[in-house]
Amino acid sequence: MKDATPGTATAGTMSASRNKSFSASIVSFAANYGLAVIFVLVLVIFSILRPTTFMSAGNIGNLLTSQSVSALLALAVMMPLTTGRFDLSIGYHVGLAQVLIVGLQVNSNIPWPVAAAIVLVVGLAVGLLNGILVTRLKIDSFIATMGVGSLLYGISNWYTDGQQIPGFNLPDSYTAVSSSLGPVPIPALVVVAVAFVLWLVLERMPAGRGLYVIGSNPRAAELTGLNVPRYVTSTFATAGVLCAIGGILLGSILRSATPSVGPEYLLPAFAGALLGATSIRPGRVNVGGTLLAILILAFSFSGVQQLGAAFYVEYLFNGGILVIAVALSVYAAARRRAAAVQSS
Repeated sequence: MKDATPGTATAGTMSASRNKSFSASIVSFAANYGLAVIFVLVLVIFSILRPTTFMSAGNIGNLLTSQSVSALLALAVMMPLTTGRFDLSIGYHVGLAQVLIVGLQVNSNIPWPVAAAIVLVVGLAVGLLNGILVTRLKIDSFIATMGVGSLLYGISNWYTDGQQIPGFNLPDSYTAVSSSLGPVPIPALVVVAVAFVLWLVLERMPAGRGLYVIGSNPRAAELTGLNVPRYVTSTFATAGVLCAIGGILLGSILRSATPSVGPEYLLPAFAGALLGATSIRPGRVNVGGTLLAILILAFSFSGVQQLGAAFYVEYLFNGGILVIAVALSVYAAARRRAAAVQSS
C-alpha cells in the first residue's frame, strides 16, 4: 500500500499536468486563431442560408473590390496604433484623395498617372503634418488628427463647391484600376501587396520591433536609443500614403468624386484594426489580424444584407463591432502583459 500511494499520486499529477497543458493549448489556439475560426463559420453559415448568392463569384468579387478601401484604411489606422497613437483623419483624408484624383482629371485634364502622383504627395504631406503636430508640438493625437481631418473635409468641399464631380470623362485606363486581373479584382491585389510590405516591416525588420516597443513602453524605447518622434512621424506618413492609395482606388470604383463619402470609412477601419489585435498576435495590432477582421466584417454584413436587413443595420453593426473590438483588444493586451510578467 505504501508503494502504491506515491505511484498513484504521480500518475494523478501527470494526468492533471497533461489536462492543464491541453487546456492551455486550446486557449492559446483560440487566442491566436479565433478570428480565423469565426471567418470559416461565417462562410459556412451564410453559404447554407443563401447557397446560390453568398459564395457566388460575383458577390465575392464585389466584396473584395469594395472592401479594398476599408482594408487599406484599416492598415492606415493600424500604423500609428503600433506606437499607441490614433489617426482620426483617415476618413476625411481618403475623401480628399478621391476628390483630387477625379477632379484633377475631369476639371484640369491632367493624365491620371500624374494626378495619382500628386495625390500620393499630398497624402504624404498630410501624414507628415499629423506626425509633426503630435511629436513636435506635443498635441494629443486625438485632437491633432481630428483637427486635420476637419481641415481636409473643408478643403474637399471647397474644391468641389460641395457638389459631386461626375466622372463621365475619366479615361478607361484609370477606371480599369478597379477591374479584375483574371478572377481576382485589382484592388484586392493592391491590398495584398501593401499588406505584405507592412508585414515585412513590422514582423521581420528592426524598425517594426521598434514601433511595438514604443507602443508598449515609450520611456524604455527612448532609453534604448530609439528616435521616438521619427518613428511616430513615419507611422503617420505611412498612414497618409495608404489613405492616398485608398482614395485613388475609391475614385476608380465610384467613377465620381463626392466630398462626403470619406467619413463613413472611419468606424469600419478602426473596428478592423482593433478587432485584428485580438488574433494572430493577440494584444497588439498586426497585419494578418487586421485583414482577417475586415474580411469577417465584410462577409458578415453581406450575409446579413442578403437575409433582408434594413439599411441602418450597417451603422448598428459597425458601432457594435467597434465597441466589442476595443473591449477584446484591451483584454488581449492585458493577457499579453500578464504572460510576459509570468515568463520573466
